Amino acid sequence: MQNNENSKIRIAVSGVGGGVGQSVIKALQGTNYEVVCLDGEPLGAGLYAGSKSYIIPYASNPDYLERVLDICKAEDCKLFFPGLDAELPILSRSVDRFTEIGTQVIVSRPEVVDLSDNKSLTALQLAEAGVSVPQTIDMDDQAVDTPPLPFPFVLKVKIGGARSQGLHVIKNEDDWQSIKSLKHDFGNYVAQEYIDGDEYTCGTVNLDNECKGVIVMRRILRDGDTYKCFSVKDPVIETEVRKVVEAIKPFGACNVQLRVRDGKPYIFEINARCSGTTAARALCGFNEPKMIADFLLAAEEPSYEIIEQSILRYWKELVVPNSQIETIRDEGVLSQDSPLSL
Repeated sequence: MQNNENSKIRIAVSGVGGGVGQSVIKALQGTNYEVVCLDGEPLGAGLYAGSKSYIIPYASNPDYLERVLDICKAEDCKLFFPGLDAELPILSRSVDRFTEIGTQVIVSRPEVVDLSDNKSLTALQLAEAGVSVPQTIDMDDQAVDTPPLPFPFVLKVKIGGARSQGLHVIKNEDDWQSIKSLKHDFGNYVAQEYIDGDEYTCGTVNLDNECKGVIVMRRILRDGDTYKCFSVKDPVIETEVRKVVEAIKPFGACNVQLRVRDGKPYIFEINARCSGTTAARALCGFNEPKMIADFLLAAEEPSYEIIEQSILRYWKELVVPNSQIETIRDEGVLSQDSPLSL
């Protein structure tokens, strides 16, 4: 299916059953872009917020790449925003195949994707670039007879570990003995100095090897997700975040997470993709997907005006006719003249 002259430019977004994909959809709703939604599950809520939606294989499935290429070609998608970490390594090594069909994938180089997924490598490379990071010990090189760091410290899964999964705060000797008794494969973990302070999630737009903008948001977590966030203008944090992205040179959106202790930011995680707070940032004047799309498709230089305000998340119900769920489950595709609004 090809777009006619009067139709909106199509952008594919994957992982729309989760927070990142849905956040990108929200940021693009009401713009001059039309979203083609992709997910692995028929009950992914974001599937019902697109004019065209598809069930796709999981990224671990050998058919994943070819299926997504087929969809992007058939729907004439000019851009593709991936919403799942598991997709990034595959896509970052396949950008040329998408370019051949006229689709640009918003994904960083393989080196950046691999770096952001490995907490030990992240800490090492950022420290070498002069960025402040918590003291980090790779447990693969550490005997577990004694604590690797002074209490309190944090144990994290070294590679992956999304939404605080596999995270343990070790406050004292009892906590250390308790975690040892679980007989984890500690070689898959890092120990990291615990930074007691406010936590921030920061969005960046990076194009032509240049950071085009930063938004700083203080956040409150619930079950590993941002539950409430507050946009702030903080030159100290913004400067440190710019140092991060200038050191690693990501492409498109890159999310930087940090804590502040005694006025000093400490970077502890990078996500080389859009974030679950992308829609919240758009509400505060920093619309990452639209700025990226406008730059790549219309040669418009990113511009923004950050509004300092509070974003409070809450549960919202999405009513979907059973007939639509049955259609996408049985046929793998759903077309809608009036998609739902998230």
